[in-house]
Amino acid sequence: MKLIDVIKDLDIIHFIGDKTKEIHGIAYDSRKVDQDFIFVCIEGLKTDGHQYIPQAIEKGAAVIVVEKDVEVDPETIVIKVKNGRKALSKLGANFYGNPSNDMRIIGVTGTNGKTTTTHLIKDILEKNHVNSGLIGTLSYKILDKEYTASNTTPESLELHRLFHEMKMNAVDTCTMEVSSHSLELGRVADVAFQIGVFTNLTPDHMDFHGNTESYKRAKTKLFYQTTMANIINVDDTYGKEIAEEIKGLKTQMLTYGVNEQADIYAKNIQTSPKGTEFTLVTPLFSGDVKIKTPGMFSVYNALAAIGVCYVLNFSFDQIKDGLESFYGVSGRFELVPDIGDHTIVVDYAHTPDAIENVLRTIKGFATGRIITVFGCGGDRDKTKRPMMGEIAGNLSDYCVITSDNPRTEEPQSILNDIEIGIKRTNCKYKMILDRKEAIREAIRKSEKSDIVLIAGKGHETYQIIGNTTIDFDDKKIAQEILREEIE
Repeated sequence: MKLIDVIKDLDIIHFIGDKTKEIHGIAYDSRKVDQDFIFVCIEGLKTDGHQYIPQAIEKGAAVIVVEKDVEVDPETIVIKVKNGRKALSKLGANFYGNPSNDMRIIGVTGTNGKTTTTHLIKDILEKNHVNSGLIGTLSYKILDKEYTASNTTPESLELHRLFHEMKMNAVDTCTMEVSSHSLELGRVADVAFQIGVFTNLTPDHMDFHGNTESYKRAKTKLFYQTTMANIINVDDTYGKEIAEEIKGLKTQMLTYGVNEQADIYAKNIQTSPKGTEFTLVTPLFSGDVKIKTPGMFSVYNALAAIGVCYVLNFSFDQIKDGLESFYGVSGRFELVPDIGDHTIVVDYAHTPDAIENVLRTIKGFATGRIITVFGCGGDRDKTKRPMMGEIAGNLSDYCVITSDNPRTEEPQSILNDIEIGIKRTNCKYKMILDRKEAIREAIRKSEKSDIVLIAGKGHETYQIIGNTTIDFDDKKIAQEILREEIE
């Protein structure tokens, strides 16, 4: 592809070189540069791509996209732009032929529920013979092919590469999680979203956004990019604010909820350890639905997915069949296979709202004590730590505070932050840095009617301590300890 076609609609400040140059690829990591590539310099949180221009040129970069004035040899084409990340998005979209324009892209944003909602949508689509793809926290899926996820929402270049591969495999609908980081940093700026979904918003990523209002503003950007419909949870305070803001847009808006007046809602809700039943009501049809996951958060996830399929003109029976065949997502309220008399739930809950939701769900059917094992990630939002401690203390009978992914923070200091909150409650607790020993303590404390919740990591199969990543899977560790207990 010629450079002039790759740079179409790019906001260029200064250009030096030949626009007819043939381009063979794009990279923003100098290690991935090959002959006749464009190297895009991005200023990251930890490093600056401008530092790696010599390495990129040595590996064959023909074009350098920069935000700063640089000196290179006369043969290298230099393009100066205001924002490298936004340039990367536009270049990637152009290089791969703007594939999202030829597909139906469904974006789901919110603090909690994105992963389950996207999987629900994909399952309903596939149940109804729609070739679909998925991009999210757990993995990136193209029909039956699956790739390991690097971020909830990939960097823009990878994103358009995935869309291109989907298009080549006749995928016509992709459901994707859209993180606040990706919206704020412009990773999805050139994605042609047809449908946007808002699940909820609670304080998270304050280390990045600064305050909740900025966090909300980032999320709201999605709903100005959609062309078919926006589907908003109006039981959520911020969802109601977003709905009020975007109601004047040309894009259709549908609301969903349980407590507030909404276009799509659930009533007669009954939940148990085996799942949830409710009556679904929409403007066109209503009927009874059963889902295999318990709790009110499961109802909201289902309503979000229903809203998407309703907009896509699926019938009640098509939606019902898809919902009722869905078995849940790895690490989301996942029961550890029963060994002996223990009941152990593994869940990804790592925000105040998420841990409250899962504990309230358990509280709804628990006949014995609730024993909670949890921690908080290092090098991340510190403000939520005491909040999570207080919530866990108020809704549990016993807590074990432990490490999550401490990263480069001192693990004990993270536990101390959590302890501030749990001290505000009457809950008995213990602090154990070693996560495996913390899980062991919880299991040993539990009796036949008790429920052990291991929260925070869910599907993750690793733990990050310092700059080292080690194998660690909460579910497998719990099973290992259970086997030891029996032996």
